Amino acid sequence: MVDTPSHKEPDRNPYPPVTGIDRDRHIGMVREIFTTIPARYDFLNRLLSLRRDVAWRRFAVRRMRFFDTFRLLDVATGTADLAIEAARRHPEIQVTGIDFIREMLTPGRQKVKDRGLAGRIRLLQADALALPFPDGSFDAVGIAFGIRNIPDRMAALREMRRVLIPGGSVYILEMNAPPGMFRRGVFAPYLNRVLPGIARLFSQNPAAYRYLVDSILHFPPPEAFLKMMAEAGFSEMERHSLTLGITSLYIGRHLQD
Repeated sequence: MVDTPSHKEPDRNPYPPVTGIDRDRHIGMVREIFTTIPARYDFLNRLLSLRRDVAWRRFAVRRMRFFDTFRLLDVATGTADLAIEAARRHPEIQVTGIDFIREMLTPGRQKVKDRGLAGRIRLLQADALALPFPDGSFDAVGIAFGIRNIPDRMAALREMRRVLIPGGSVYILEMNAPPGMFRRGVFAPYLNRVLPGIARLFSQNPAAYRYLVDSILHFPPPEAFLKMMAEAGFSEMERHSLTLGITSLYIGRHLQD
């Protein structure tokens, strides 16, 4: 059987670099990408991170504190991994997860139901830049590997701060390019060569994973992102370096104005 031309270039990348594109184009790219990958999203996350993504979420959830509303908002919840982990770790809380990609929420809702957590976790389609909640609704806001896909990060950070009760904290997990020899010798080759090859085997849209590589490599370095959080109004910031610096947990508090 002879391949048709449409089968000859399965790894062609239709997505432009994240640097230099405008806000609307970036949003459209993210919508298209995450609409096409939910079916194997969890499997590929575990495989490509060597299951470190599970440990990173657990690390973040262990540091969450609840003291007033006993509510957590999980922004860009995707398939609800962070929401589920938080509900398990903190049996006293209620969790709301939001994502603007409807297709990502479908497997998330099934996972919540399968784990018997439907009474404690609700998942909504909503925009991180216009959160549909009153000021001071949550003790904690979390986002795991989603902030790099939001083009207006400052606006998203300010929205997260707005819905926090004074004294509440934001918990942001994100991957970043580590400095030095590890980046050049291991991290960059893995992202640029190994990861796309694995994605070609298992994803119907392997180009999506080239976009994700690009978004990681161009995410601001930790010092710059901490400065952005401060500009958004957060205080008492912390950064925890995880797995040789390839992932960071950023924590910031919303103090009374």
